[in-house]
Amino acid sequence: LKTNSFIVWKGGMPGDFELTLDFKITKAGNSGINYRSEYVKDVPHALRGYQADIDGAMMYTGQNYEERGRTTLAYRGQKTTINPQNDPQVQLRSKVKNNAWTDVTVTGSFGTSDALKEKVKSEDWNTLRIVAKGNHLQHYINGILMSDVTDDDKVFGKSTGSLGMQVHVGGPMKVEYRNIMLKQ
Repeated sequence: LKTNSFIVWKGGMPGDFELTLDFKITKAGNSGINYRSEYVKDVPHALRGYQADIDGAMMYTGQNYEERGRTTLAYRGQKTTINPQNDPQVQLRSKVKNNAWTDVTVTGSFGTSDALKEKVKSEDWNTLRIVAKGNHLQHYINGILMSDVTDDDKVFGKSTGSLGMQVHVGGPMKVEYRNIMLKQ
C-alpha cells in the first residue's frame, strides 16, 4: 500500500449510533475504525473522518484521531471539547501541531494513558464500543472509557458519514475483527 486504505461498509451513512466489535491486532499492527467519514478525492479507498485508533504497540489505542483531518482530538484518558470554528476559510493544517489539533480544550481526565492501556489485552481479543450521539463521541475498550470528545466545530465536525476499517500502510501485520454490531 502507498496510502492508508479502508474497507468501507456500504449499508448507509450512520449519524447517531453505537458500534460494538471485537478486535485483535499484532504488536506491529496499526488500524482503526473510521466513522462519520467522507471519501478523499483522488485517493482510492481513503477516508477522512473520526477514528477510534487501534495499534499493537498500544501507543494510540482508544484515542480519537481524525484521519486526514484535524489529527488527534483526544488522547487516551482525555475528555475534550473541540472549540467552535466558524470560519470556513480557515486552513486545516494551520491548527495542527505535533500531530494534534490545537483548538481544543481538555475538560477532564479519567485516568492516565499508561493506566488505561493496561486495560487493553495485547495480541488478544478486546471489545471496542464507539458511541456517537450528536456532537458527543466516546470510545470504550473492554467497557472502560478511553476518550471522550464534544465537537463544537461547525466547519470540520461531521454529524453523519461512512464507516470503515483502516488498512494501514507499513510492514506485515494482522488485524482481526469479529462480532460487529451497529445500532442506529
